[in-house]
Amino acid sequence: MGAATLFFWLGRSQVSQTYKTALTITGLVTAIAFYHYLRIFNSWEASFTTTNGQLVPSGIAFNDAYRYVDWLLTVPLLLIELILVMNLSRQETVSKSFRLGGLAAIMIILGYPGEIASDPTTRWIWWGAAMVPFFFIVVELFAGLRTALEQQPKDVRGLVNTARWLTLISWSFYPVVFVFPMIGFTGGAAETAVQVGYTIADIVAKAVFGVVIYMIAVRKSEVEMSAGGGAAYAR
Repeated sequence: MGAATLFFWLGRSQVSQTYKTALTITGLVTAIAFYHYLRIFNSWEASFTTTNGQLVPSGIAFNDAYRYVDWLLTVPLLLIELILVMNLSRQETVSKSFRLGGLAAIMIILGYPGEIASDPTTRWIWWGAAMVPFFFIVVELFAGLRTALEQQPKDVRGLVNTARWLTLISWSFYPVVFVFPMIGFTGGAAETAVQVGYTIADIVAKAVFGVVIYMIAVRKSEVEMSAGGGAAYAR
């Protein structure tokens, strides 16, 4: 995540002024994730100790709140960076950013009580509640942005569509991982499966998605430069 942050922020020099904010946010997302992964690692390390060559709980509870604080900050930003790189009208940008960002925040907030619950029924209830805003996000991405997609330059429509599908696929992995403890995974195997699953999903949803955003910004900058000259790259 740290390397991705450097790539995105250094890559700002490769895009026109219009898309620099999108790349700034893209780098901010991975920077926030980098910090919280350090905190997650420290908490995980403190939760276990080695006794006679065996890994045993230390008595300090693993703090999964770091991951949810990360998501509460970064998940809305992921949607906002997609809106920004599409370069919609100011009114559309503000409206869709607030709508999608708000839905994303509600989704994360609803998911946390289930994450820390040990009772399967409670976990299922909060899982179902969090899936409601997730559904509306998907509808907005594929129905609400359909007209905006058609207004994009032909050279970037495929990339924007890739960004939408990458969001859907990578985000769909989170609710699947969430139910691991409810479908037979128990003990250390369950916790490990959840943490590894979330980490893989995070890398795809943030770093890989960010590369697609970068590619869109570069391609659109090239199109604009061809149409209006090199002044678009002014810092």
